[in-house]
Amino acid sequence: MKKILCFCGSGLGTSFVMEMNAKKALAALGVTDVEVGHSTIDDVMLGAADIFLCGSDLKHIGEKAGKTIGLDNMVSVAEMTEKLKEALGL
Repeated sequence: MKKILCFCGSGLGTSFVMEMNAKKALAALGVTDVEVGHSTIDDVMLGAADIFLCGSDLKHIGEKAGKTIGLDNMVSVAEMTEKLKEALGL
């Protein structure tokens, strides 16, 4: 695991909040060797990340590029921690 890319439609507010929360979730899980970034939906492409994080409504777009986690509540650190734990096999 090297990179997680958080994305939303515009690549500004929501994706940035998801990035910050992903970093908190990874720290809580003891994962330190993963780069986390945020971007617009236009940057979602094969090879851009190992895991994509987005809202559940955009999950189908991320899945075209690779492993994708869709969040029902994009600001919930608890949901993100739970789903990252499962995706990382921890």
